[in-house]
Amino acid sequence: MAVKIRLKRMGAHKKPFYRVVVADSRTARDGKCIEELGYYNPMVDPAEIKIDAEKAKKWLGNGAQPTDTARALLKKAGAIE
Repeated sequence: MAVKIRLKRMGAHKKPFYRVVVADSRTARDGKCIEELGYYNPMVDPAEIKIDAEKAKKWLGNGAQPTDTARALLKKAGAIE
């Protein structure tokens, strides 16, 4: 099973809010996830990022591959270097 750390879109129309989740790469973007790591709200200024670094490091150590956007958010949150 290929596991990815990616964003799950939430929120109303034209008001996006994202959850940073661990999911099987074959599931739909907003489908079932294995675990929720945190959230990202781009609608406030500055953008709000809250990610549990311990959970993220555990999943990265277990072989989960972050998407490009998720990798950038993990770096900003200090979960990875």
